[in-house]
Amino acid sequence: MSAVPSTTQAGSAVPAAGSSQETFLDRLGIPHPLRWGFLGVLVFMTGNGVETNFVSPHMANVFGGGDEMINVAATIITFYSLASLVGSYLAGALSDLWGPRRVMLLGLVVWLVFQAAFLGALSTESIPLVAATYFFRGFGFPLFAFSFLVWVNAVVPKERNGAAVGWFYVMFTGGMPTIGSLVAIGLIPAFGGGFFGERWAMAVSSLIVIAGFLIAWLGVREKHGSIRLAPEGETSRQVIFSGVHLAFTNKRVMMGFLTRLINTAPQFGMFIILPTVIAETLGWGQSRWLLMTSIVFAGNILFNAAFGALGDRIGWTTTVRWFGIVGSAIGLLLWWYVPHWVPAGSDWGFVVAVIAGTVFGILLAGFVPLGAIMPALAPDHKGAAMAMYTTAAGGATFLGSAVVAVVRPWGGNVGVVWAFVVLYVLAFLMTFALKVDQPRVGKKDIAAAEA
Repeated sequence: MSAVPSTTQAGSAVPAAGSSQETFLDRLGIPHPLRWGFLGVLVFMTGNGVETNFVSPHMANVFGGGDEMINVAATIITFYSLASLVGSYLAGALSDLWGPRRVMLLGLVVWLVFQAAFLGALSTESIPLVAATYFFRGFGFPLFAFSFLVWVNAVVPKERNGAAVGWFYVMFTGGMPTIGSLVAIGLIPAFGGGFFGERWAMAVSSLIVIAGFLIAWLGVREKHGSIRLAPEGETSRQVIFSGVHLAFTNKRVMMGFLTRLINTAPQFGMFIILPTVIAETLGWGQSRWLLMTSIVFAGNILFNAAFGALGDRIGWTTTVRWFGIVGSAIGLLLWWYVPHWVPAGSDWGFVVAVIAGTVFGILLAGFVPLGAIMPALAPDHKGAAMAMYTTAAGGATFLGSAVVAVVRPWGGNVGVVWAFVVLYVLAFLMTFALKVDQPRVGKKDIAAAEA
């Protein structure tokens, strides 16, 4: 991967941390030449996230409804998430090979083609056809979003890496599920509400995705997006499989991969089990469920950049271990149990339940420094390390839905929640293998940057 330049060249390079050339955005952790790409990710993921919190019950209703069909929908989402896992790996590997810009275009095309196919398949009420089209659409968003994350890591100074990854996740989570859910709240009733309102909301989401792509495509011209990032001399095959090889030859990279895989798995698992619980079982309705997710992950948005910057100060691994893992485990239990402890359907109970969920959303941001840890674990193979990081980020959707599909039939929803807590315990133990040489911006550098 290309070395980080220390001075601005033709408006495309990113200055060294603490230098006088840094702009305000650079000091925040947003490389100035990539600023429109961050906004593009926010808008693209908003379109991708419109359906997140109603697609499971929507598919179950298409197939006839009932608890058994919810399990079928969970299985379909599991295979969708498997495609996201593979797409996330390809985002890193292909970005190294072709440059991130081309991979972002590929992500858009895949998303649009198979979104149209998925909507058509829903009209047929065919389980195999719905499953197949939704599976292939799962390649789309990680190819777009995580290739941009590779681009960020290619240019940002290491001292700002935690903050830069934090800002990426501000945009990623800001779109899916936060703003996406708010958009759904407006779109569903605008198209008549209910089943058909949901269907049209999914159709309109394609326009939002296109808008996000255009913002990034037209707004960012930084040179690393259009060049090969992998070391010269490596064959295409070596580049494509470099991440897998690294994971099996570097124990610390494997531990980082598994920790990131566990990171947001509970988030995606809860998206499957909670829509019905909150909206129907506990009587708060679909609109309030969508509002809840928007507020919960608004908290996550507000703290992604903060935890990234905190990791740059107190240590990336320390932040992940205590805020990300321990904090998220506690927050997850609160999000599940508090709504069941308050009076079902009550206004004040809903407020308390939202506050409990927001604790989870905020502390989930404690995992952000993992995006800086992974390339630091293999400084000579940063591209391969980031391929594994993006794989784990996308694979979290697979793990989350897989836990639901495997555990829920015999352990119920409560069993699913505690299965995620057990995974957090395993992640806590693995962080002791994530020791890295972390440079930090000292007080003198900060003063120089602010001068």
